[in-house]
Amino acid sequence: MVKVAIDLKDERYGIETLWAEAVGESRYRLRNVPILAFGYSEQDVVTATNVNGQLCVSGIAERGGHSTYRLFFPAPTDNEKFRLLWGPLEKLGCTFERANTRVIGIDVPPHADVYAVYAILEQGEQAKDWAFEEGHCGHPLRT
Repeated sequence: MVKVAIDLKDERYGIETLWAEAVGESRYRLRNVPILAFGYSEQDVVTATNVNGQLCVSGIAERGGHSTYRLFFPAPTDNEKFRLLWGPLEKLGCTFERANTRVIGIDVPPHADVYAVYAILEQGEQAKDWAFEEGHCGHPLRT
């Protein structure tokens, strides 16, 4: 595993580094959930080049079929409280990574019903449990 850096084009954060595995010349499969970068999901294959000792992502080579969402809690949320809210998403096959006690990245795997996931995310937002945003939708959408 190696770290790859995605330029966020944001003065506050600069870059996000993600774990990735080499899958070919200058190609790397993302192995964790992007928390800040838009347009990327776990299992996407990216191209990256070495810039001053850091692998910098230059584009997407292949999509992995996953989608990425982010939860923003109105107050710090401990693991116990989060687990109570997480159950319905976990049942759909989603996984998560914590950025901190207020921000969580969600991976929606290809086999999950992204419409059911989105409905749960909207319900949580309406209940004021969280706000959410879509980082990347890699699922095929209905026409």
